[in-house]
Amino acid sequence: MRSKRVAPGIALLACLALAACGTSEADGGQRTYTWDMTVTVSNASTWYHAAEQFADKLAEDSNGRIQVRLFPNEQLSAGDPAAGVEQLMSGTKDLSYNSTIIYAGIDPRFGAINAPFRYTDYAEAEAAIEGGALDAYRQLSAEFGVELLGFGESGFRQITNNVRPIQSPEDLAGIKIRIPGIGLFTDVFRGMDANPTTMNFAEVFTSLQQGTIEGQENPMDVISSAGLAEVQEYMTVWNFVYDPLILGMNKELFDSLDPADQQIVRDAAAEANRKQIRENRSLEDSQIKEQSKLMNVTVLDRDQLAEFQRAMRPVYRDYESVWGSELTAAVDPKD
Repeated sequence: MRSKRVAPGIALLACLALAACGTSEADGGQRTYTWDMTVTVSNASTWYHAAEQFADKLAEDSNGRIQVRLFPNEQLSAGDPAAGVEQLMSGTKDLSYNSTIIYAGIDPRFGAINAPFRYTDYAEAEAAIEGGALDAYRQLSAEFGVELLGFGESGFRQITNNVRPIQSPEDLAGIKIRIPGIGLFTDVFRGMDANPTTMNFAEVFTSLQQGTIEGQENPMDVISSAGLAEVQEYMTVWNFVYDPLILGMNKELFDSLDPADQQIVRDAAAEANRKQIRENRSLEDSQIKEQSKLMNVTVLDRDQLAEFQRAMRPVYRDYESVWGSELTAAVDPKD
């Protein structure tokens, strides 16, 4: 059974109807559910494709008792991902795919895994997640009323701009760059004399087009699916930050399910996360090649990366006390 897809034009009506989303009794006495789920980016993204699979798997494994309505571009919170996470925490929304960076705008501890240049590659990030980071984030999410159903992956974040190629920290000086609303990123870019500004991602394309901002940073899937090459001239591949996605469910709702339905949700989430990570990684190289035809692309070498890493040392000193020793140890690369 296919999940329900919600067209952008009816997002407002769906938002007003949130209170109607809930449970009822099927003829056989089992509960039926209709849940709302958002993703930050468009329906062309790997995030949305995985959310579709998640919804379809829930419907299939529950014999149609569990239906999920999908909303791209944070339609239920007027394009504001932080407000969307707050909806999830409060229970006015049921499910979402959101970056840990968005959660870090609510509590900076969530940003521990997003520290700049913490991981050199996907294998190192995976080892940390499997070695304790996932469990640590599950506990942290529970503090805020979110059941973490595993990590998807937005990938490593790259940077684009319309001013100059970025090959050293000095090249960022004066560039008006959009960042997500997280203090860690503000401090990182100010430390390199850039001019960072926060705004919802839904506003980024138009702001770049109009010159309100000159650059932005995001993973390749976001850069590609949003068509940012239409309004950007330069891209630097620097694998600046590893960016996992929290597939989150309102914890009170999850805890209210019977054990069998909880297992259906867990299994569907695990399959969706695997699909999303696989698709994201398989597309990344081809997306970089594609963007190289549309923008002037610079791939930093080891010596250039080392220069940026040295520039980040003060950030680590300032934030390790924010993240706490246990969480820092959980996300640190494993030997």
